[in-house]
Amino acid sequence: MRLQCEVEVVSRLLPTCGLRGRGRGTRALLSLGRPPGRARGGGNSGGVYLMVCTARDRVGARYKVQENIERFFTRFVEEGKATVRLREPAVDVCLSKANASNLKNFLSAVRLAHQGTDIGALPLSTLVPAKNSEVEKPKTKMIITSRRDYPLTKNFPYSLEHLQASYCKLARIDMRVLCLKKLRKLDLSHNHIKQLPATIGDLICLQELNLHDNHLESFSGALCNSTLQKSLQFLDLSQNKIKALPIQFCQLRELVNLKLDDNELIRLPFKIGQLGHLRFLSAARNKLPFLPSDFRKLCLENLDLFGNPFEQPNPLVPNIQLKIPLTLLECAARATINYRIPYGCHLLPSHLCEDLEVAKTCQCGSACLSSFIQITVTMNLHHVAHTVVLVDNMGGTEAPIICYFCSLDCYSQFLDRYLQSNG
Repeated sequence: MRLQCEVEVVSRLLPTCGLRGRGRGTRALLSLGRPPGRARGGGNSGGVYLMVCTARDRVGARYKVQENIERFFTRFVEEGKATVRLREPAVDVCLSKANASNLKNFLSAVRLAHQGTDIGALPLSTLVPAKNSEVEKPKTKMIITSRRDYPLTKNFPYSLEHLQASYCKLARIDMRVLCLKKLRKLDLSHNHIKQLPATIGDLICLQELNLHDNHLESFSGALCNSTLQKSLQFLDLSQNKIKALPIQFCQLRELVNLKLDDNELIRLPFKIGQLGHLRFLSAARNKLPFLPSDFRKLCLENLDLFGNPFEQPNPLVPNIQLKIPLTLLECAARATINYRIPYGCHLLPSHLCEDLEVAKTCQCGSACLSSFIQITVTMNLHHVAHTVVLVDNMGGTEAPIICYFCSLDCYSQFLDRYLQSNG
């Protein structure tokens, strides 16, 4: 039986000499078995050894097992950690970074061998020197910057945490990449990718996703509802062909850095204010005419909106969508949001839930659904960001933002204040 993990063999005599161990393990292969000459022998487990092979010592150090184990420490076995304390020599074999299930099985076999169980009932291995591939440190980073170097016949190492595959002319994401469950950083910039598979959301550890300079035309709503909600912190979609982001995009609430430069965006996500952790936002050189009302809720360190064709705001020319009297649907929707009445797909049709998710908020704080007055006003971007890249070549740091009003009274009150301040 064999187990790959990190091992530190610590002598219990060190403290008496005023010394102590390094405190960190080395990649190793543990084997439970008998030397080659005795591999086929029968009888009890007296000849069973625990062998520890490392990259420096592939031949391995052997420790007798039967009646030679003083204690097992298994409190953190679910985390892949355990310690086997031997009587002779007086050492502790400290195991870490092991597969929890494999570790339990290995410790169970060691315990049986210690108790003298018949050899025929033990899952033993022949004690032979380890191969280089068995004791070398797992590869966690791979950088590929040309199609010539892209692996076509070999799988990616399952231990990868950082993968960059740029300038490889990839038209789609390799399905082998989607099996790398430990992946934290994925860089697929400078390729020809047109569509993202929904299964990319199964990369539960993914924190950084770089898709700069591809041919993307959309970003799937399914990805926004995946496990990326809890893990994704950096997203680069710059230099693509995206015209709009889905309503669900703001479910990616762990985002800290979002790059949307050089796309064809005609609007930012309606509920962008829900991205409470967002600190860096760049959406330069798009086709944004104005900013969504929720934009004022952001708290950024750096903001870049240079090169967008922002409209000249005119609060005196409102877009009136009021329906008087209000429909029953409008009244019910407003009451549901204003009184924070719980709702969900188990209570309401899904299309009504979606409408409620994108309800607008009046300046008075009340909600409105499809009956409202809309205007654009000027906002100084320093209200939401510490550092602002100039919006245009004239040195401006202001941009138009949408405002909503739930009634004529609310709009009239705003208009009075606006005319007084500009009178």
